[in-house]
Amino acid sequence: MVRPQLRRASRKLLLYQGHRYPDVDRLGVPHYSYWGDLYHILLTMPWAAFIFLVSFCYLSVNGLFAIAYSLEPGAIANTEPGSLQELFFFSVQTMASIGYGAMYPETLYAHWLVVIESIFGLFFIATTTGLVFARFSLPTARILFSNVAVVGPFNGTPTLIFRTANKRNNYILEAQLWVTLVRDEVTQEGDYIRRFHNLELVRSHTPVFSLTWTAMHPIDKRSPLYGHTLEMLKRDNAEIVVTLTGLDETLSQTIHARHSFNDCDIFWNHKFSDILLTAPDGRRVIDYNHFHAIETLGDVRVVGNGHLPDGQLGNEKVARR
Repeated sequence: MVRPQLRRASRKLLLYQGHRYPDVDRLGVPHYSYWGDLYHILLTMPWAAFIFLVSFCYLSVNGLFAIAYSLEPGAIANTEPGSLQELFFFSVQTMASIGYGAMYPETLYAHWLVVIESIFGLFFIATTTGLVFARFSLPTARILFSNVAVVGPFNGTPTLIFRTANKRNNYILEAQLWVTLVRDEVTQEGDYIRRFHNLELVRSHTPVFSLTWTAMHPIDKRSPLYGHTLEMLKRDNAEIVVTLTGLDETLSQTIHARHSFNDCDIFWNHKFSDILLTAPDGRRVIDYNHFHAIETLGDVRVVGNGHLPDGQLGNEKVARR
């Protein structure tokens, strides 16, 4: 069977932050346009793009109203004939309800145009204010995940281990961790599918998450990773997806964070360096400078990428290199 080749395409809509969303081409989606979901776009685009878009629309609309005022000479008092600049400033004053009083409408046409612009300004300002508030009120998480995961012995069992931490100085209540193995598989009928397998953790729930959390998945006979070689994981495009949810004590809203580990992000026969220290006065200290540090045979180093040595997941003993 020929395995289909998947191509990861970059998002072409520059208003999006591509790393926040699945980087997948969508073919044959009926009657769908990004601009048909304008509210979602305005909530998720970067702040710089949002401010630019709102400013551009505001200036453009005022420019159009300035052109409309210029269609009737002498419509606005105390303006130079044919001066679009002064009519533009008058439009800004009208839409923003500033009303300095130096310029004012003199004809019936101008009065009706001011009424139309005032109504439009009410909706524009109300919509923009609502969008800004909605963007500020979106619950966000400040969760730190380790750059790498390790496979090492824990109570005599090979265990997949990674770290996570709460960057904020508050509590995340009822925090839950879900770890999923995603890989390509071929069914008995020869169909090519992408399968999701849950990886059971030693502890997947904590009532209070304030500092760090070391997640551990034992690779025993019940584990989807049991008996698989690293070559098989690479062949199947295996990926470990981590999702964390909880209730932010400050915001009183549910927050979530996600991370993933590829085969090149996992290190065999390693362990994380200890970051829990004791100060001279007896207080506990957490050293985040070594949050991503791992050790092998007493050798400590900070890593951001690498490859697993050859080995089989699920061996009763973890061989030293």
